[in-house]
Amino acid sequence: MEGSESDGQKPGIRWYTTDEEALETSRNPVTQTQSTNSQLSIHSVQSRRGSIDPGTMLPIQYRTVSFNIDESKEKGLADVKKAKDSTTTELSSLEWHIISPEEAVSRLSTSALKGLSEEEVKLRLVEYGKNTPSPPPTHRFKQIFGYFFKGFGSILLVGSILVFICWKPLGDPPTQANLALAIVLLAVFFIQAAFNAWQDWSSSKVMASITNMMPEDCLLLRDGIHVTSAASGIVPGDFLLIKAGNKLPADVRFIEISSDAKFDRSILTGESLPLSGTVDSTDNNYLETKCIGMQGTHCVSGSALGLVVATGDKTVFGRIAKLTNEPKTGMTTLEKEVLHFVIIIVSIMLTMIVLVIILWAVWLRKDHPSWINVPTLIVDCVSVAIAFIPEGLPIALTASLTITANLMRKNKVLCKSLKTVETLGAVSVICSDKTGTLTKNEMSVTECSIGTKTMTPQSAREELIKVRHDHNISTNAVDQLRAIAGLCNSGEFDAATGNLPLHERKINGDATDKAILKFSEELGSVSELKRFWKKTFELAFNSKNKFMIRTFSLVDTEGLKYTLPLGEECQYSSEDLLLTIKGAPDVLMDRCTHFTSNSGDTIVLNSNIRSMIEEIKNNWSAHGKRVILLARKILSAQPLVNTNNLESEIMENAKTGLTLVGMVSIVDPPRAEIPEVVRTLRGAGIRIFMVTGDFALTAQAIATDCGIISNVPSLVKDFRALSRDEYSQYSSSKGDLSLDTTQGLTSKTSIVLSGPEMITLNDNQWDQLCGYDEIVFARTTPEQKLRIVREFQARDEIVGMTGDGVNDAPSLKAADIGIALGSGSDIAIEAADMVLLESFSAIVEAVQYGRVVFDNLKKTIAYLLPAGSFSEFWPVMTNVLFGLPQVLSSFLMIIICCFTDCAAATVLAYEKPEADVLLRKPRNPKTDRLVDWGLMLQSYGFIGVLESLSSFAMSYWYLQRSGIPFSALWFKYGAVPDNITEDYYNARLAEASSIYFVNLVVMQWFSLMSLRTRRLSIFKHPPAFDKQTQNLLLFPAILFALCMAIFWLYIPQLQTVLATSSVPAEHFFLPAAFGLGVLLLDEGRKFMVRKWPRSVVAKLAW
Repeated sequence: MEGSESDGQKPGIRWYTTDEEALETSRNPVTQTQSTNSQLSIHSVQSRRGSIDPGTMLPIQYRTVSFNIDESKEKGLADVKKAKDSTTTELSSLEWHIISPEEAVSRLSTSALKGLSEEEVKLRLVEYGKNTPSPPPTHRFKQIFGYFFKGFGSILLVGSILVFICWKPLGDPPTQANLALAIVLLAVFFIQAAFNAWQDWSSSKVMASITNMMPEDCLLLRDGIHVTSAASGIVPGDFLLIKAGNKLPADVRFIEISSDAKFDRSILTGESLPLSGTVDSTDNNYLETKCIGMQGTHCVSGSALGLVVATGDKTVFGRIAKLTNEPKTGMTTLEKEVLHFVIIIVSIMLTMIVLVIILWAVWLRKDHPSWINVPTLIVDCVSVAIAFIPEGLPIALTASLTITANLMRKNKVLCKSLKTVETLGAVSVICSDKTGTLTKNEMSVTECSIGTKTMTPQSAREELIKVRHDHNISTNAVDQLRAIAGLCNSGEFDAATGNLPLHERKINGDATDKAILKFSEELGSVSELKRFWKKTFELAFNSKNKFMIRTFSLVDTEGLKYTLPLGEECQYSSEDLLLTIKGAPDVLMDRCTHFTSNSGDTIVLNSNIRSMIEEIKNNWSAHGKRVILLARKILSAQPLVNTNNLESEIMENAKTGLTLVGMVSIVDPPRAEIPEVVRTLRGAGIRIFMVTGDFALTAQAIATDCGIISNVPSLVKDFRALSRDEYSQYSSSKGDLSLDTTQGLTSKTSIVLSGPEMITLNDNQWDQLCGYDEIVFARTTPEQKLRIVREFQARDEIVGMTGDGVNDAPSLKAADIGIALGSGSDIAIEAADMVLLESFSAIVEAVQYGRVVFDNLKKTIAYLLPAGSFSEFWPVMTNVLFGLPQVLSSFLMIIICCFTDCAAATVLAYEKPEADVLLRKPRNPKTDRLVDWGLMLQSYGFIGVLESLSSFAMSYWYLQRSGIPFSALWFKYGAVPDNITEDYYNARLAEASSIYFVNLVVMQWFSLMSLRTRRLSIFKHPPAFDKQTQNLLLFPAILFALCMAIFWLYIPQLQTVLATSSVPAEHFFLPAAFGLGVLLLDEGRKFMVRKWPRSVVAKLAW
């Protein structure tokens, strides 16, 4: 893969196709450093960095409602280009890249051997300030404007103004009810703005607390020792130690650099390939030279030592960010779903308003001019608008997102955007890395081998002690093994913990190096070994080559007796180099021509010994152990002196003639919670696969321990089961499946295949492979991991990818949702959409609440539509079409929408997950819409119809009992019956309107209870007395609705102004009976859905 994909995938992580063993001859020669301090080999801690979005060049920016990082890359890159042009002029006066490293060190008054002292750091922090970017400007006016007019604020304000106009000057005489309605609309407008402001403040606090959970750490040289420090505390003059996977926290001038060091500058330059780093300047342009490492860029391979020359806003990144940090907005898929719903509702609303106006203009204005005048028409139109628009939806939406963010925070999950939560609810495939994700990343050496002899670290130590005390034994085989293990190792003990016992000492480096370094230290002092040798070249481990190389020149001849066979010491010239190499046995075994025997002698590696060593390796791998081969070779210095490309020459020498010194087996135990996590995800319809760079036998053994492979080994297939012929494979797979079933073992299909085998697959074989239930991908490269993601996506799977290493970054970017671990590399965290700060098991909670967010928003909409839309609309339409009195006043419509319903709709966001939420299939984003015909049928065709009919019936029944039969109202257009007075008529209509209102309010309580679950019975998911299901906020919401009803109906002063009335007691109990009927009917519907999931009722369910 080269550059970003052309299919619209997220840019930012670029990879190159050139293998380390096929380097171009035009590459720059390696620059040797002058430092003699062996402690300045380059290392860095596994830091946990906050993410900076490549599109906006800003730290994480969370917004109210969406909490999203905008991903508008094209606009962002255009802004960056413009800012770069401006920044280039500012940078033209800088000389850090032109002067020599020694001069740079001198100008900053620091020391390459000791770094800065703590006192100097404190003084420079005062002088230069913290290494943090300036916050983006806050557009207070725009922010406040958004509080008022976000959501349906503009409709409320326009409605209020129109009703004010209907009161005066259009009112003749002015109607107090219109004034009250206008005031309430205006009050709701301000209440909504206040809520939005509070929501913005509270959500900002939540997201700030989440981002603070990921401090930026880096490794510095201070006071002569390596110390871990927060990135914000870096100052110019610090020495920064960089390794593959790190993100540079400041601008640095490279002082030392490995030959394979490469930096991804695409975040700043858009370069499609990582650029190599150098010590010497390659360009007079500060932005183009390779001797400067820029803040925000990533080290994708190799290691380096950098002198910090700029921090904060003085870095290139900081200068550009200052010019491009205008907040950008974007819509998430869920917001688009809500917008889609609102557009539908508004379209219906506008259609109904136009219909009302047409009927009035064409018919009523002419035939019944006294029935609806202009002020009444305007109020009717406003009523229709208020009836159709669910004013409580924006509040419920923002509440849902804040609640979800809080839940994620409690579970130590960092979601960079709302899109993450939405996508989690739809994930159907999770491809998981092994090391550090499924396993503890706490590796330890359990066995080692020298020749054909295997031993434990303890027995190796005992043998070493025995040899040193018994002068009759002349062997140094164990010494040779510990020497290669200690020298060819990028791990390093933290100097601050040097006086602690070995098991308590902190080691900087990756888990494999830590384990082997600790093994070497158990056998003898590693620092003593390093004193005898000086490192001259290093090629860091990478996932392509699967090995690491270091070469050394001899400093003290005493080191030879620990490193070479006793008889070969005299043959080693002081000008020679010692090449040490460690890596995967399947890569290095064929390069070995000799091996170190049990006696410490170097012997030719024949086929018999090779097969015995292979058997040891396979035995270890089959038990889930990672196997590392350690080898060496003596390089004659003379041929290397005249070469122009030291790296290519060393790589060529490492291809053959190696001496196999020994092997070590490393155990990285699976996390205890992983089997349960896998089982739960499978129950949720999510297939979880392992994608690892490990040997196939090792990967299969770990996958079995984790529960990813559930079949016995004899039923686990390999790539030969994937026929290139679709028909034959179909027949074969059906036969195999029936065989598994008849044997009563399992119906799941399992397969293990390696990266090289995967390369040969055609589309037909990929179709077959993607149908397997359990898959382990072994020996994969970054390109192959990326292809795995692409192939599943091409088959309409929503893919989640987990990982923590540099080689995981491309696939994390390409996946629908990339999931990194907080302990992972910076580049993986940058590429991911979600970061698990503690345990992989948090992914279960994340998936669960990803589904719950969607479920609860559906429930909120289903609750708001029946009373707040459907049942409010029909009184207006019957008033216009059939000349009936408007049996629900416009004012009481507003009270339902903005008060009685709004509180209950908001507390639905606090609903706990239904028991079956992780037993359903993943949501299909293409077909499972937030608002579909099933939900509309439930809201309008079922609950809406029942609530409307019962409310109409109660109102007109009351009028019938009060001496106003329905026949006296039908097509009468306001004509008062002869046998009653107009005051009596209006008083009874006010009571009927209040009864309609109370009927809706009370029935909505039962609707609220029924809509808490989509499939489960209320008895299985009770609202109280069960901590797993209860939502005690429902009851205050119901009480609030009751208080609102009493407040507006029972205060005499308000009755006069608002044309409301007290309601007979039976009209509180009758709707309770109707509501109970609705609840029981819905319980019956849910029972049928559960009992007969393929029935018509189940297909019509929402």
